Amino acid sequence: MSHHWYDAPIAAPDAAVRAAACDRQAQLTKPPGSLGRLEELGIALAAMQGTQQPRVDKVWITVFAGDHGVVAEGVSAFPQVVTAEMVRNFARGGAAISVLARTWDARLEVVNVGTVQPLEELPGVLDARVGPGSANFVREPAMTGDQLHEALMAGHDAAERAAINGARLFVGGEMGIGNTTSATAIACSLLGLPAAQLAGPGTGLDPAGISHKALVIERALARHRSDQPLAALQRLGGFEIAALAGAYLRCGQLGLPALVDGFITTAAALAAVRLRPDLAPWLFYAHCSAEPGHRRLLDALDAKPLLELGMRLGEGSGAAVAVPILRAAAALHAGMATFAEAGVSQA
Repeated sequence: MSHHWYDAPIAAPDAAVRAAACDRQAQLTKPPGSLGRLEELGIALAAMQGTQQPRVDKVWITVFAGDHGVVAEGVSAFPQVVTAEMVRNFARGGAAISVLARTWDARLEVVNVGTVQPLEELPGVLDARVGPGSANFVREPAMTGDQLHEALMAGHDAAERAAINGARLFVGGEMGIGNTTSATAIACSLLGLPAAQLAGPGTGLDPAGISHKALVIERALARHRSDQPLAALQRLGGFEIAALAGAYLRCGQLGLPALVDGFITTAAALAAVRLRPDLAPWLFYAHCSAEPGHRRLLDALDAKPLLELGMRLGEGSGAAVAVPILRAAAALHAGMATFAEAGVSQA
C-alpha cells in the first residue's frame, strides 16, 4: 500500500483540557447553560488549543480558484471567464471576502489551482495551477490521479502557511464557475442520493436550468459514481474542491481549527471526513446556505451550523461572517470571572 501525507495521524483535541473547560464553564458567573452554544464552542476551542485561554485572534483565509470542464454542458448562469475575473477582483480587494478579511483583520490569500487561462502576477494570489480547469466529467474523469494529489497538496500547503504564520483558525473559500455542479456530484456520489435531491440554482439558474443541471449530474454519476472519497474527488471534483479537502485534512494533522463555509466547502469537508473520520472534531460549520442541498450535507456530517442568513455567495464569505461568534466564545471562556473570583453567590 502506498503511503501519502494524508495517511499521517490526525491530532486529537485534549480530553483533559476539555474536562477542565466543562468544569470552568460551570463556575463562570452566569446561570448554567445560559450562553447556549457559545459554551460548547468555548469548550471545543479550549480542547483544540490545549488551554483555558483560547483565542481566535489570528484568522487565515485561503480562497482556492479553479475552472470546471462541465461548464460546457450549460450548468451555470454565469460564463466561465468570471472565475479569472473574480480572482482579479480578490486581488484588488473588491470582493465580499476581501471586505470581510479587512474588517476582521484576517489574512487573505488566493490560490489559483486551475483557471482555464493562466493569470498574470497578482498581489496576494499564488499560482498553483494543476491544469487549465478540470475535464468535463460527463465525458471523462474530472482529473488524473496525479492532478488530484497536486490539488490536495495545494490545500496541504495553505494549511501549513496558516500554521507557520500563527493562525488560530483556518477558513477555506472557493471560486469557480460550475463548482456547485461538481460539489453536488461529489455529494450525490458519497451519499448515494439522486441529483434531483441536491441540485440547486448555484449562481442563479431557473427551475428549468436546475432540472437540466440535475440531468447532467445524473449522466456523470452513471459513469463515475463511487462511495470512495478520493475516487469521487478525482472523477467528479474540481481542483479547488480537492484543495479544500486537502487543507482540512492538514488542519486536523496540525491541530488547527477550521471553519467550513457553505455548500461547496461542505462537500469538500464531507470527502475529507469520509477519508479520515477522526478529522471531524477540528471542523466548525459556519452557516446553512440558501443552496438547497446544503442542509442534507450538514445532516450527513452531523454538523450544527452557527448561522442561517440565506447566504449563497461562496468565497468563504459565510465563514468570515461567523468569525466573531467564535471570537466571542473564546473571549467569554477565557475572560469571564468564576463565582469564587467575583464573590458572587451561586444558585
